[in-house]
Amino acid sequence: MSLPINSTLPSDEALTGGFADPVFNAQSVFKMMMDAMARPGTLQTVISDIAPPAPLGIAAGAIALTLCDHDTPVWLSTGFAKSTLPEWLGFHTGASVTPEKIEARFAFLEAGMLLSSFNQFAVGTQEYPDRSTTLILEIAALEGGTELALSGPGISGIAMIAPIGLPETFLRIWNDNRALFPRGVDLVLTAGRQFLCLPRTTKIIATEM
Repeated sequence: MSLPINSTLPSDEALTGGFADPVFNAQSVFKMMMDAMARPGTLQTVISDIAPPAPLGIAAGAIALTLCDHDTPVWLSTGFAKSTLPEWLGFHTGASVTPEKIEARFAFLEAGMLLSSFNQFAVGTQEYPDRSTTLILEIAALEGGTELALSGPGISGIAMIAPIGLPETFLRIWNDNRALFPRGVDLVLTAGRQFLCLPRTTKIIATEM
């Protein structure tokens, strides 16, 4: 079961920092999300001036405002859960927070979080692979790190990304996730105003510096 966001009045921080024009801004971010999923590894930049509660970044906050609603249980990692983010999400989107990873439609993971597997989240079923969790993972930066080569649907040849701050176990975890296809989670990497998408179909290989 999902837990209600608010049992008391929300704080002032929870009431502010959303989209200035919710319909237009959400449509803009949704279009970027669709493009990013269709073209894995493509960097997108959110231009909306929002102020999500720290430590959530602007891109992750904009994605939350766009995708989350009262029908989408959300799981938050510890740092996010201890902030005013649950109240902020509840006020601006109506989304409820669940303590159970397997129940979450979307999961927001803070930078530096240790990960051993994605299988703790919903990976869908053979009949309904879309009944899975979409993970939004904050990292230090999406450029300037060790290069990773992407291939697969939506990618012409090879696409390169160079994120900074991925968990050390990331490639193993991702390969395990791909092996579940058509089940599996889809991943969004965010840093500041930028984000990119890695659908479960994407193959990722480490390259030399």
